[in-house]
Amino acid sequence: MNQNPFELVKVSGKSKARLGKLHTAHGEVNTPIFMPVGTAATVKSLSARDLHEMDAEIILANTYHLYLRPGTKLIADAGGVQKFMGWNGPMLTDSGGFQVWSLKDLRKITPEGVEFRSHLDGSRHLFTAESVMKAQREIGADIIMAFDECTPYPSTLEEAEKSLAYTLDWTRRAKKWLDENPPLLDYPQYFFGIVQGGMHKELRKKAIEALKEIGPDGYAMGGLSVGEPPEVMYEIADYCTNLLPADRARYVMGVGTPWNLLELISRGVDMCDCILPAKNAQDGLAYTSAGVLHYKAGAHQHSHDIPLDPNCDCYCCRNYSRAYLRHLFNTKEPLGWTLATIHNLHFYLRLMKSARTHIAADSFEEWSAEQIQILQQKL
Repeated sequence: MNQNPFELVKVSGKSKARLGKLHTAHGEVNTPIFMPVGTAATVKSLSARDLHEMDAEIILANTYHLYLRPGTKLIADAGGVQKFMGWNGPMLTDSGGFQVWSLKDLRKITPEGVEFRSHLDGSRHLFTAESVMKAQREIGADIIMAFDECTPYPSTLEEAEKSLAYTLDWTRRAKKWLDENPPLLDYPQYFFGIVQGGMHKELRKKAIEALKEIGPDGYAMGGLSVGEPPEVMYEIADYCTNLLPADRARYVMGVGTPWNLLELISRGVDMCDCILPAKNAQDGLAYTSAGVLHYKAGAHQHSHDIPLDPNCDCYCCRNYSRAYLRHLFNTKEPLGWTLATIHNLHFYLRLMKSARTHIAADSFEEWSAEQIQILQQKL
């Protein structure tokens, strides 16, 4: 361990926005980057070909869901998650800490780990720092996450401190286990620690100082976008990036809207993921260069010559109209979800590419401020 896949290329002279590269055995990732969420080893309704055509550079899967189905040993037998799902690019696995935390009445948190009942069949399981690392060794993603307890919002200082103590202890144990158990496959896996502490800055600082001593390969910020106002999320992320090592990747987990991403990039964040592009596509919402479009609305019934976004070159916008997407939504045809998801993810990834271009040209701040205003418009 104690490796560093991240290469810092440039920091903006006007904000904390950064250009970087993640070097993995399955390819190079340019940052800042958005990672499409493939929870159960699939980005919902899309194929690996779809992802390659939109230039996705890295995708995410989830240990909790893969542990339950099909089982991580089966994935290891297939040669790792990339071979299992037919995706030959970089992968990251979330440890499942948020998922078992969200089970609420189905789980019990102890110093050893989390006892929980499967949401599928009620069967009993125990996740520990070590068992979650073993599962991620078997899954074989390029970047693997420490097992953590997601601190709820709101939480008192005492509640957040107790939660953080679990996370830090589990991270130390995870690092020790990984040092003693090398990857099962013939390529390195990079270990990211997770900064918790709720909205309490003193605890976030304590978490970062402890993680620096543990020495992960990268840093994630957890417990954000869990109900707090966006301004608080930005403040905590900004505070954390001031303390995190400049030469390591910085990842905010589970965020967010296109404007959230631009705000976080300006505060020094390199990586983000979120289910919103796919979830909102299913709910009849598309992100466009002019704002947020509800393509299911009756106003689009006769929009035969207008794509979701006239300025978009994705497969959906090149070939299909708003009227057709609305028809697919109303008839609950799966193709509608697929096409709208293609568009939304393509939009996110193009936004990240534009952000990188503007950081390189020292024009990110002006461009980003304009984009944030436009992207929040409701069409």
